[in-house]
Amino acid sequence: MISSNDFRTGVTIELEGAVWRVVEFLHVKPGKGSAFVRTKLKNVQTGNVMEKTFRAAETVPQATLEKRTMQYTYKEADQFVFMDMETFEENRLNEDQIGDRVKYLTEGMEVNVVTWNDQVLEVELPNSVVLEVVETDPGVKGDTATGGTKPATVSTGAQVMVPLFISVGERIKIDTRNDSYLGRE
Repeated sequence: MISSNDFRTGVTIELEGAVWRVVEFLHVKPGKGSAFVRTKLKNVQTGNVMEKTFRAAETVPQATLEKRTMQYTYKEADQFVFMDMETFEENRLNEDQIGDRVKYLTEGMEVNVVTWNDQVLEVELPNSVVLEVVETDPGVKGDTATGGTKPATVSTGAQVMVPLFISVGERIKIDTRNDSYLGRE
């Protein structure tokens, strides 16, 4: 159990049979009446967001999430096969369980798989990955007065906005959290 006074951004709680992550919280102490905590919660499974108010010191069950390091080995039909790095067991996940992060998966990549009650909630990729540019328009010198960007397709099929000087065959570093270009590798 966790008290609403201990809420912080990123804390996971169980409500109505689902796992919710605290996105925002605000402790309010009005001049009249008792204190309360106003929160914005995000459902980890569905992505839905809800606002909920808790009384001060109200307790709710804290969700115990298990995080395991796994290595992506290969794709078989519509299943992605991951190997547990401790037990060497194979786990198969589909694209819905991985989400939009599937566009950065490369064979041999180590990821963190977060589970709750043996149910996969999310797959956490490294914060940045290095991939090769396989398709992009050539940058024309003198196109802009300041630095411009153009779309580029990388080896996994993801599309990223890159500076005009990037060409096909270069390896670039990409931030997986917001799909942004970080630099050449």
